[in-house]
Amino acid sequence: MLEARSLNRAFGSLVVTKDVSFALDKGERRVVLGPNGAGKTTLFNILAGELKPSSGAVLMGGRDITALAVAARARLGLARSYQKNNLFGELTVRENLALAVATARGAAGWIMRDTLSDAGIAEDVRDAALAVGLTEMLDVPVDAVSYGVRRQLEVGIALSTRPSVLLMDEPTSGVGPGMIQAFHQLMHTLPRELTVLIIEHDMDLAFDVADRITVLNYGEVVFEGTPDETRGSPMVREIYLGEWDAHA
Repeated sequence: MLEARSLNRAFGSLVVTKDVSFALDKGERRVVLGPNGAGKTTLFNILAGELKPSSGAVLMGGRDITALAVAARARLGLARSYQKNNLFGELTVRENLALAVATARGAAGWIMRDTLSDAGIAEDVRDAALAVGLTEMLDVPVDAVSYGVRRQLEVGIALSTRPSVLLMDEPTSGVGPGMIQAFHQLMHTLPRELTVLIIEHDMDLAFDVADRITVLNYGEVVFEGTPDETRGSPMVREIYLGEWDAHA
């Protein structure tokens, strides 16, 4: 469903992504692990279309989308949630979701009143809120909710566009243990036909939700396997203990 083929990205003489290749099947949950500076976010930016690779290709559903912009990829069903919130704080949870739905429907130019009065948009908003556990908070301004709720809303906004592929950049970053547990539950309620690629630092979450795990180090794929294979890998343990060096 989503494939990276020999992706390379350099910033001047600094090579950040080195010949990265992997492929996700439809409905797969894949987690990308790696220490700070491993190239995880750069890889996501390439997959999302925010950054062009120096070489290589990105394919979605067998189609080469390397040259497509972010909006064009979104129209094909590729959605992304970010490590930092990108929300309208003065608007309610409902209004933020409605804007996302309207944008996905090509109705972004509508005024808010018309957007919220559209029955189809209102239904999609309710579905997205239900999926991320925010039904009771729809009419609360975003500025008045906790950071954890904002993380949930980010996922809801991504889901409201009805994607076929969802990229999630450290969805539990900066949240407490309770929210992390809620996110575990959320991941298990997502539609199984949805393909999900996650950058995550929480090893428990990675092992809980992933079908397969890809490990990056120094911009390269150094390991790929099931959660059990990853847990048992001496290489992966050494990377996270800071003892392994691919160039030693």
